[in-house]
Amino acid sequence: MIVFQLMAAPGLLAQKKNAGFELHIRRTSSPMVIDGVLNEAAWQSADKVGDFFMVLPMDLDCAHVRTAVRMTYDERYLYLAAECYNGLPGPDMVESLRRDFAFLKNDNFIFFMDTFEDQTNGFSFGTNAAGGQWDGMMYEGGKVDLSWDNKWTSVVRRLEDRWVLEMAIPFKTLRYKKDVTRWGINFSRNDLKTTEKSAWAPVPRQFPTASLAYTGALVWDAPPPPPGPNISVIPYVLGGGSRDYAAHRPVAYRKEIGGDVKVAVTSSLNLDLTVNPDFSQVDVDKQVTDLSRFELFYPEKRQFFLENGDHFTNFGYSSIRPFFSRRIGLGAPIEFGGRLSGKLDRNWRIGVMDMQTGSVDSIGQPQQNFSVVALQRKIFARSNIGFLFINKQSLHYQPGKDTTHPTYSLYNRNIGLEFNLASANNFWTGKALLIKSFSPGRRGDDYVHAGNLQYTDRHWLIGAQYEYTGGNFNAEVGYVPRQGYFKYNPTLSYLFFPRGGVVLSHGPQVVSNYYYNTSFHHTDDETSVTWLATFRNKSTLAGVMVHDYVELLAPFDPTNTGRAFLQKGSRHNWNSVGFDYVSKPQALFTYDASFRRGGYYADGTKLTFSGDVGYRIQPYVNMTLSFSYNRLSLPQPWGDQYFWLVGPRIDVTMTNTLFFTTYIQYNQQIHNMNLNTRLQWRYKPASDLFLVYTDNYFTTPFSVRSRALVVKFNYWWNL
Repeated sequence: MIVFQLMAAPGLLAQKKNAGFELHIRRTSSPMVIDGVLNEAAWQSADKVGDFFMVLPMDLDCAHVRTAVRMTYDERYLYLAAECYNGLPGPDMVESLRRDFAFLKNDNFIFFMDTFEDQTNGFSFGTNAAGGQWDGMMYEGGKVDLSWDNKWTSVVRRLEDRWVLEMAIPFKTLRYKKDVTRWGINFSRNDLKTTEKSAWAPVPRQFPTASLAYTGALVWDAPPPPPGPNISVIPYVLGGGSRDYAAHRPVAYRKEIGGDVKVAVTSSLNLDLTVNPDFSQVDVDKQVTDLSRFELFYPEKRQFFLENGDHFTNFGYSSIRPFFSRRIGLGAPIEFGGRLSGKLDRNWRIGVMDMQTGSVDSIGQPQQNFSVVALQRKIFARSNIGFLFINKQSLHYQPGKDTTHPTYSLYNRNIGLEFNLASANNFWTGKALLIKSFSPGRRGDDYVHAGNLQYTDRHWLIGAQYEYTGGNFNAEVGYVPRQGYFKYNPTLSYLFFPRGGVVLSHGPQVVSNYYYNTSFHHTDDETSVTWLATFRNKSTLAGVMVHDYVELLAPFDPTNTGRAFLQKGSRHNWNSVGFDYVSKPQALFTYDASFRRGGYYADGTKLTFSGDVGYRIQPYVNMTLSFSYNRLSLPQPWGDQYFWLVGPRIDVTMTNTLFFTTYIQYNQQIHNMNLNTRLQWRYKPASDLFLVYTDNYFTTPFSVRSRALVVKFNYWWNL
């Protein structure tokens, strides 16, 4: 029934809103120099667009800050020039020169390309006013995965009345259909001094300027040139050493080689191969104080799994992910793997991945193979139907034969189907989902079905979602922290827009989550009521009231330290109040704070205070201190407990190709302190030298737990 309700939503078959906004692009035969000086003949003759529309603070007027954009191309590169004029006098506001900067904390120019005009997937490029680069792959019609990294060049030059951006993007970097002469495109400008965000093709303020439903058109004078043979080899060499002081082990030395190969099967379909991949340069996970009854989620950061990764990982919901790539290769080394992903044509998208991990003799874990197949078919204006199949297989293994180590499953399989709704104007979104698992000895009630529908306009956000997860549902390659439940999640919010004053908008939001077991017995719920105010200087303040009810499904330690456990079936009620505040992003000194005080399990109380404090020395240094304090007052045997989590981070960007990061995390709950430092030199586009040093310490008493040093060199070589 929910599928037919979703399909009946208005606006599904409407035409794209901004189809009449066109930028015509013509080929140049003269040489181009990327230096931020627009003196080439191609720029003098290129069409220019300006007259941007304001998106924030309000979307009812033309932009006050002037921006002008031109584009051209030759047989190898797509070129863009943007002139970003000053809105107010004074220095530009930037965090640093680091790559993939925070959009809201930087004066920047970013553009979004829908190369298939499917209003769902695309590419994003841009820079901040100091030259820090931004690039990402776009998915779900308006989200940008900034972990995607590829080859392109840009230069920013500062003039008295404006800053000028010039960039060149190789056609080999992009994916597009040959013989198509119309791409979706939009340009976005963020100017912090005037607190104005604008776009060339108008976008309603409730949506990001990245919304592909609202792009204009890039009209080519001829089909874009084919990228030609497109094979990239990215080898790496690595050396280093590590020592486990806690286990009193000697230094273990590392000497490794490996790499990736990228093959453009077509201009829109890519084959990625990897052998002995290494991810030692990836940022460490940001730790949290864990007071949850269920497994925490940590996002994937490894580059190989990120390109077109949304095709696999966005199937389902945040609490029902049948595929979660972090299950592959974190406990056992990846030996080799491959992925075929991209577009078959305008309507069909495919992803096939196969990865193999090695055995781990110390815990008896066998070699394992992970296979995933994803297929997606576009329907209506922006909606699609998706199919997913996942297979995890243990190789050369008989469960139960080895009695000295844990038993591993022989196989686990999931098969799923979903319908994703996205109306032409993006006001209506939704999903209907069905997944079934297959595991030895687990049959019956081994499926998931779920759905949601949401309406969003300038004032209203109205939505509802339900989930059913069977008690025997098993997704060993997924993230499904809870089984055997039914969940209902209504959401309602409204925004008022005063005509004047310091408050730009304000209004209430009510969000509830009700859980039942498979017999529809009520087990827990949470309802939060928030009043959010957004000020004209872009700072925000929210007051929050929360009610919680929990009937424990299993014994639980409310401190997660293993001290003692509350009984299964015990019931707990409490209320809490608090606030959230985020300061204006255009200041050199920024901060945010979140405070909660109220009840807790076993008639106890809980106080939580967390936040971030940042200061920047533009554009070279960005310093941030993240902190979290939890104080629990519980009956014995727990008594009063308090947990500090403190994480200072310093990013030093000497240039936009040389970065140094130091990150320290002190976690009182697990008695650990972690130090991670990383030096990255991008000596050529997409080619890097990394030096990574890591320390872990026990804090009670203070002593070294482990230590590691790695030097890694990789090179992007186009054949």
